[in-house]
Amino acid sequence: MVSADTPLNLNTGDRNTITTGPATVNPATGRPWGLAFPVFSIRDFVETQKALLDHLGVRRLALVAGASMGALQTIEWAVAYPDMVAHAMPVIGTDRVDAWIIGWLDIWAAPIRLDPNGKGGDYYGGPAPVAGLAEASRIVTHHARDRPWADTIGVQPAEGQDPRRSVTGRFAIERWLDDAATARARSSDANHFLYLIRANRLFLEGDENPEAALARSRARWLVVPSVSDRVFPIEHNRRLAATLKAQGRQVEVAELSGPRGHLEGVVSMAKVSDAIRRLTAE
Repeated sequence: MVSADTPLNLNTGDRNTITTGPATVNPATGRPWGLAFPVFSIRDFVETQKALLDHLGVRRLALVAGASMGALQTIEWAVAYPDMVAHAMPVIGTDRVDAWIIGWLDIWAAPIRLDPNGKGGDYYGGPAPVAGLAEASRIVTHHARDRPWADTIGVQPAEGQDPRRSVTGRFAIERWLDDAATARARSSDANHFLYLIRANRLFLEGDENPEAALARSRARWLVVPSVSDRVFPIEHNRRLAATLKAQGRQVEVAELSGPRGHLEGVVSMAKVSDAIRRLTAE
């Protein structure tokens, strides 16, 4: 098994993360790259992984798998190196990043752009746009879940708050999202967040259309979507499977159900263990 950090990993504050991106020092200037760092696409992530595998002497992959942005990389792997990928398992992914998804990604990024500490990406050495990054993380955190999950928290006020008497009073769901997003922002980098959003927008960039790209694949596929996914809709995954089947590929779809929306593909993979065994047995 090979698992590697990608360029632009968000968790730059985690000492166990090894990555390169806007927060990395540019050797030509001695300062962090900031927004001068080159734009990356999903295919660029695949190419860095391919270079690692070449270095390790790996010539054939029994299975390429990943969730969310990892699903996009899985698809790029299958179409970029069809002779190398035997099995592909995109989890909570999509067959295309359309205008609707791009619009949502822009909403994710907006709080960082509006944070005065952002300084056009040149904030290293001074106050970072932590507030903007936390708000962006809050939007993503809520978007990646579904309504039944929120119902477990309910509409009660946060402890010590009374939204009926003060416009600044917080509900419990608002406090939960604040706490989760603030914790994530402490170990993350805002510029890396922006670059990851751009990489997602450039999924299958350079291909005429998704159908033409998928036609190059020779893998056997297991598509694992979440029925309640609000980030990468279930319809996109069903269309991915239908396209592959029409092109003569072997495809199974194992749909995840549950209250966590997009995150079902992170916490509920045990539900599709039998489908994974079938995929890897052939």
